[in-house]
Amino acid sequence: MQSERRGPLGLLERWGLPRPLVLGYLGVLLFMIGDGVEAGFISPYMAAHGAGTDVRAGYVITAYGVAVMLASWFSGALAEVIGPKRVMWIGLAVWAVFDVLYLAFALGGHNYPLMLVFYGIRGLGYPMFAFGFLVWVTAVAPTARLGAAVGWFYFAFTGGLPTLGSLWSSFTTPALGQLGTLWTALILIVIGGLVALLGVRERTGAQRLAPPGVTTGQSLWSSLSVAWTHPRVLVGCVVRIINTAPEFGMLVFLPTIFTKDVGFSESQWLQLLAWIYGTNIFFNLIFGVVSDRIGWRTTIAGFGAFGCAVSIVVLYLVPTAMGPHYYWVAVLAGMLYGATLAGFVPISALIPSMAPTNKSGAMALLNFGAGGAAFVGPAIASLFFPVVGAAGVMYIFAGLYIVALVLTLFLKIPKATEQVIAEGGTLQQAQEAAV
Repeated sequence: MQSERRGPLGLLERWGLPRPLVLGYLGVLLFMIGDGVEAGFISPYMAAHGAGTDVRAGYVITAYGVAVMLASWFSGALAEVIGPKRVMWIGLAVWAVFDVLYLAFALGGHNYPLMLVFYGIRGLGYPMFAFGFLVWVTAVAPTARLGAAVGWFYFAFTGGLPTLGSLWSSFTTPALGQLGTLWTALILIVIGGLVALLGVRERTGAQRLAPPGVTTGQSLWSSLSVAWTHPRVLVGCVVRIINTAPEFGMLVFLPTIFTKDVGFSESQWLQLLAWIYGTNIFFNLIFGVVSDRIGWRTTIAGFGAFGCAVSIVVLYLVPTAMGPHYYWVAVLAGMLYGATLAGFVPISALIPSMAPTNKSGAMALLNFGAGGAAFVGPAIASLFFPVVGAAGVMYIFAGLYIVALVLTLFLKIPKATEQVIAEGGTLQQAQEAAV
């Protein structure tokens, strides 16, 4: 099977960026900037505006994480049946509607039950938009450059959440206040959604990807059954949860620790986040390209899992030990974590490649793992922070990364997929050929 040739590759295509999806990547970046605006302050803000305590605010974020986890699973399965583009439209609509309700009635009314409901349901929005687009990427990009194409996705994803989102709020909060800043996020969300959905004309994403006759129920079932028909995919799902669970979990308590205990200003904390994830977005590209050359599994285990086990401890210990007068040392510690976190990028290429005949199920389970991180991380923080404190939670996160290192050793690609990679085809073509 030979991939279709369309002439010489442009510079960005040689770096793994699919030309027809360029505006989609831009739209995801803008969308995730809007989603990431709140990342650095939403927990303490809710605590002061109806939640009452950081722990109760953590429960709201945990409810949000449950919705993210479910939507992440649905996004992969639904994209196969109704097409990625329709799933993205649904995600945009859910985010916009329930954000208005959350801001106007939950935060505006200091109403804790409404926070749980509206903020939780809003959590269905971004996974359907972002991970719907990720399914689109894996369907279009050649497998030989799939790691790089996925790297570009996470360049856009983490470029917004929380990198540029936190940077945005560091400038708008002094001028508009925190509530005003949250309203600007809605504007960014709508602009980003329309750029992607109206700007991308590539036809694959506008149609169903599953074979004819496959129903929504069957697609959802395949996303479950892949866990026992391809058990290594389930292992990969666990690795994907561990990948970003600490990232979401530490945002529950680090804003308070770094501002009240360490002594950073809120703007310094938000800019620290921007440095962490600004570094991350560029290393997403670097490790995406590198992984296509040295191996996806090697990159995940060495640079991702082991690297994060070390760097997340450094991220906590350096600022708390050195205090507010050594801010740039804290920035360097944060940049180390951001760089190593990018080592996990190839997992979005590796997992569907492990089950090309059930790519939709593998992608759905992978997305479930990505969404599960938004639940598991805050849940660990909420449960263990009162018991072991911030340092103890960070050591728990480091231990999880060591677990991910061990599990990654079991992730292997079948030889049939290696043949597809060698011939320059896509996973969508491999799936169709096997049916």
